[in-house]
Amino acid sequence: MFKTASKELLKKLIAFDTTSYKSNLELIQFIKDLFEQHGISVKLKFNTQKTKACLFASIGPQDTAGILLSAHSDVVPVDGQDWHSPPFIALEKDEKIYGRGTSDMKGFIACVMSMMLAIDQKLLTKPIHFCVSYDEEIGCIGVRDILPQLAEYLVTPLLCIVGEPTLMQIALGHKGKSVFKAICNGQEGHSALAPHFSNAIHAANALINSIIQIQQEISQGESKDWHYDIPYTTLHIGKINGGQALNIVPNECIVDYEIRNIAQDSSYHIQQKIYERLDKDIFKDFIDIEEKNNYPGLGIASNIPIVQKIRSLLPVNTSVGKISFGTEGGLFFETLDCPVLICGPGSIDVAHKPNEYIECNQLNQCDVFLEKLLQFLQ
Repeated sequence: MFKTASKELLKKLIAFDTTSYKSNLELIQFIKDLFEQHGISVKLKFNTQKTKACLFASIGPQDTAGILLSAHSDVVPVDGQDWHSPPFIALEKDEKIYGRGTSDMKGFIACVMSMMLAIDQKLLTKPIHFCVSYDEEIGCIGVRDILPQLAEYLVTPLLCIVGEPTLMQIALGHKGKSVFKAICNGQEGHSALAPHFSNAIHAANALINSIIQIQQEISQGESKDWHYDIPYTTLHIGKINGGQALNIVPNECIVDYEIRNIAQDSSYHIQQKIYERLDKDIFKDFIDIEEKNNYPGLGIASNIPIVQKIRSLLPVNTSVGKISFGTEGGLFFETLDCPVLICGPGSIDVAHKPNEYIECNQLNQCDVFLEKLLQFLQ
């Protein structure tokens, strides 16, 4: 196994509070310093405010195709959660390590760092690249800044592995996601005279009813992908805010909703259906909808030779399927035009929750896999 234990590196990474609304620069600097001490080339790509950065590290020959490993540095907030121990102080107990980001996804970062620090670069015949992004948790924002540079800089990789927590199983697909904010407008007035005014919440209700109707039609339609727990495209209304007081007709109501689409469905066409329904409603002129964010889905064939090779490096009982949550994988596929798979230590079932943890055995399994991957690249 590698000289620098991934478990000890993980404990250090957990100590950096990289919640998405905070800077990740201390963590990035920690990785950069450690890599450069071992002769590993590192490039940083800062955001406009210089408060966050993506990190790209590479070892081995740069004139041939290699493997790109990808992770995000940010974690979701711990505010309001009932943690049994400080979330940014790693606690090892009962063969588990507790702390925010242990599974999602600093465990994978620690394992990759452990491998890269152990490599004799002269032995590599193919390169290993490592990309660490920021703001994945709030819409895969940071990786979009560095991907154009990677497309220009890299020989098209043989494969990109996104190390999201899959319990070291292989995922070859996930749904795309589009996020919308609807501002529903109305006219303020005394509620005793409510029929004289346009009610913003009534306009929001028209939108919500349209979304619910379209969801029902999709769920009963023929477009299905049975590799998913929910095999069809989903529409979800997650937040609504409107009204000041019961006796005031509201002049504004804001609705946040999302579309998570399977590959057969276009989120654009689904949104057009929403517009078409609203066009027939009396409130159509009172609703303004803006798309706030989107990322593409992912769908890779399982019979690609490099995918088969990676599967051979994992235990024989390793499953191949699709995952319900989104990743940066679709963006890597779109920009770099290389196969992408999702495989990493830890479980999504404990991510984003209080007392998040990763089993030490998961780190060991990832270390073993990366050691075999390293042998493949030599």
